[in-house]
Amino acid sequence: MAKGTDELILQRLEQILRVLSIQVAADRSLTERAKLLKMAGLENQVIADVLNISVPSVRTLTSKFRDKVGGRKRNER
Repeated sequence: MAKGTDELILQRLEQILRVLSIQVAADRSLTERAKLLKMAGLENQVIADVLNISVPSVRTLTSKFRDKVGGRKRNER
């Protein structure tokens, strides 16, 4: 595939991701939306782009979630 085609595909996939994220969590708070996207495996930068917030804000919104997940993993060892 040509580089232009790859870039176009990537842009379309990013648009689809944004639309799906809005639909899935439209009735949820910003924190819940950030957590859902984090659970889906998205990186902080992608979450920030989708929610139109900064990466540090994503870290703040998901910090308690990370602590809970990390705490369970530590207790299981």
